[in-house]
Amino acid sequence: MTKHLLPDQSAEPLLDYFDRLIPLNQPEKELVLARFHPRLFRKRQYVLQEGNTCTHFYFVLRGCLRMYKVDDKGNTHILQFSAENNWIADIASFHGTQPSLLNIDALEDTVVFQISREDLISLYLKAPKFDRIFRVLIENSYVRLQERLLQNISSTAEERYRSFQEIYPHLLGRLPQVQIASFLGISAEFLSRLRNRRTKAGNP
Repeated sequence: MTKHLLPDQSAEPLLDYFDRLIPLNQPEKELVLARFHPRLFRKRQYVLQEGNTCTHFYFVLRGCLRMYKVDDKGNTHILQFSAENNWIADIASFHGTQPSLLNIDALEDTVVFQISREDLISLYLKAPKFDRIFRVLIENSYVRLQERLLQNISSTAEERYRSFQEIYPHLLGRLPQVQIASFLGISAEFLSRLRNRRTKAGNP
């Protein structure tokens, strides 16, 4: 895969993100700048393909990535969208250094800051504060996964769509209907009928 490096890309959003979790001192900020690297993924470009090992953790500066699985029938099941100021990685593949069962690709031209497993471990050793930060990130990811599983087994399609509106309001006008439907586990046609019904009832 061809790398598109952006050496002049500002890391301020990434530093601000860390500061909101646990404030960083100047040496720790310098470590971030040394170990995170900017990269551009063009629309439809793969970040990770099933069967390959996830070698980086990604922080999205602008754009949108999706993580998904294609089943044996060719159906796409979206597990996660990651837009501005969000993280994405196949954590099992990344930490286990094992082939991924998932795909990650770009729905828009997307700029990320990425860090390799080796650089992340180095960051933990040089500044233990990052061990705590990334533990919080993974814990939050696990909580969202639990919530998602509970929704899938206990909520109606309309409830899942309402939840999507609350969690991803910034993506409603950016994502094709088929992508949202795949995330919700329904067909695009059913989502269209659902949205029309909600509009007629005076709901967005």
